[in-house]
Amino acid sequence: PGNVARDGDGRNSPCTEALLRYMKEPGLTIEQVFKGARAKLGKETGGKQIPWELSSLQGEFYFVPGSAGKSGATVSSGKGSMEKDEPSVSAAAAANDLDDENRKLEAEQRRLEEERASFAKKKELEEKRRQIEGDRDRLAAEKEAERLAEEERKAVKKRSTLAAGNRLSAGKSEKESAYASAYELYKEGKYERARTEFQNFIKAYPKTEYSENAQFWIGECYYYEKRYEKAILEYEKVIKSNPEGNKVPQALLKQGLSFLQLGDKASAKLIMQITIKNYPGSSQARVAQAKLLEIR
Repeated sequence: PGNVARDGDGRNSPCTEALLRYMKEPGLTIEQVFKGARAKLGKETGGKQIPWELSSLQGEFYFVPGSAGKSGATVSSGKGSMEKDEPSVSAAAAANDLDDENRKLEAEQRRLEEERASFAKKKELEEKRRQIEGDRDRLAAEKEAERLAEEERKAVKKRSTLAAGNRLSAGKSEKESAYASAYELYKEGKYERARTEFQNFIKAYPKTEYSENAQFWIGECYYYEKRYEKAILEYEKVIKSNPEGNKVPQALLKQGLSFLQLGDKASAKLIMQITIKNYPGSSQARVAQAKLLEIR
C-alpha cells in the first residue's frame, strides 16, 4: 500500500493480469478473486507487490456465477489450494527484474553517449566558427594593408618625381630618404626596425608633409606585431594631430579592427559607426559596414 504498482512488459500490468485470471473463474466470490489475485501477484513479484482491498459488501458477489472448481482452480485460505495450477515464478520474476534493470542501464548509457557526441559536435562547430571568423578578419586586414601600401608606393613615387624635377635641397632629400628607408623596412615586414625609424623621423621632422603618414605607419607596425593596445594609441595620435588629414579614416578603421582583435566588440562597433557616419561612401566606411554585420 502507498507504492506505485508495476506496469509490466505485456499488455496489462501484473496486478491486472492476476485479477483477470480469477475474475473469469465461475463461482468465485469477489473476496476469493482478490485473495487469488493477491497470492498470484505475490509469487510473481517475489513478495514486492501485495495489494490490499477494503470492502463493505454485505452479501456475496460473483463476477461469473456458477459452481466453483469447473476449470480446476480453487481458492481457499489453505496455503496450497490457490497454488494448484500456478507454477513457481520467484526465480523468473527475479530474472525479469534483472533484465529490466539491465535494459534501463543500457538505455541510460546510450543517452549519455549521445549527449557526449552532441557536445563534442557542438564544440567542434564552435571551434570552426571561431577559426573562420579569425581567418576572415586576417584576410580583411591584409587586404586593407595591401591597399594602403599601394597608395603609399604611389605617393612616394610621386613625391620622388617632384623632388627630382624641382631639384630639392639637400635637407629635403635627406628627409625624404629617411622616410623612404623606414617605409621599405615596413614593406619587408621588419616592423620593429621600421617603427623605430618612423619614430626617429617624427622626432627629426615633426611638422612635414610626411609626419602624418609616419605616425600612421607606427600604428600599423604595432598592429602587425599584434600589440593592439599600442596600435590604438598610435592611431589616436593620427586622429588628434590632424582631424582633417587624409589618414584619419584609415586610422579610425584600424582602431576598430584593433578593438575587435582584443575582443572588445562594443568599442569596435562604436568606432565602425563613427567611420561610417564621418566618411560615408569611402572604402573605409564600406569595410566598417561589412564588419558591423559580422559582429554579434
